[in-house]
Amino acid sequence: MKLAFSLFKACFFLLTISIVAAAHAQETKMATVKGGTYIPLYGADVDGARLKVASFQLDIYPVTNAQFLTFLKANPEWRRSTVKRLFADERYLIDWEGDLNFGKTNLPAAPITNVSWFAAKKYCECQGKRLATMDEWEYAAMADEKLTDARTKTQFNSFILSWYEKAKTDNNPVGSTFKNYWGIYDLHGLVWEWTSDFNSVFIAGESRKAMLGDANLFCGSSAVGASDLMNYAAFMRYAFRGSIKASYSTKNLGFRCAKSL
Repeated sequence: MKLAFSLFKACFFLLTISIVAAAHAQETKMATVKGGTYIPLYGADVDGARLKVASFQLDIYPVTNAQFLTFLKANPEWRRSTVKRLFADERYLIDWEGDLNFGKTNLPAAPITNVSWFAAKKYCECQGKRLATMDEWEYAAMADEKLTDARTKTQFNSFILSWYEKAKTDNNPVGSTFKNYWGIYDLHGLVWEWTSDFNSVFIAGESRKAMLGDANLFCGSSAVGASDLMNYAAFMRYAFRGSIKASYSTKNLGFRCAKSL
């Protein structure tokens, strides 16, 4: 009897540990990014003045398939079969095998992709967080392992550009790339990421149809007003942001959450 009771306690203990571990696996630790100023590629103040970024927190990893699955279980209106087309296009979670099944080809720890801006925004809100602003994301992402601003380092930009040439990096688990100065992984080398104001530099007002003043923001003329004409990696990010809408879902686009301090 004592042996059976001991075994029961041992099994119960292991089950409790597993539940706790699973709960923690759903949480994403955040890193604190100390505020400062920087000159963005576009959108700097008059005469190229530096923009101020307040201190904030950012998830150290992008949101994973497993974490998004937990979100869908609690929020059925965001599942593939029920989401409104106003908030997600037809490619939303297209590679999932079902509403609550991300399939055998998608690793649980790989970043969630094929999600719209609306879905990403809602996910972060459910965590008591928000999407990072474009300036916050760029500010955090300009750091390499040792410097808060590594944009002038040839090897740093070469690394980013070489990633753009690689296929299916979204299949890799989060944490696959280097940890930067702030303790954040995968800002470069895994997936593109949504920001709260992803197309604010290119769009005037709330509507994407407000195209006045945008004539010089396409093709070769997009370099007009840029702060660094040699920063090809940043040019590609800004061009991508300017080409998408909030309802779009693409295979190489994921997200992570931020929080104000």
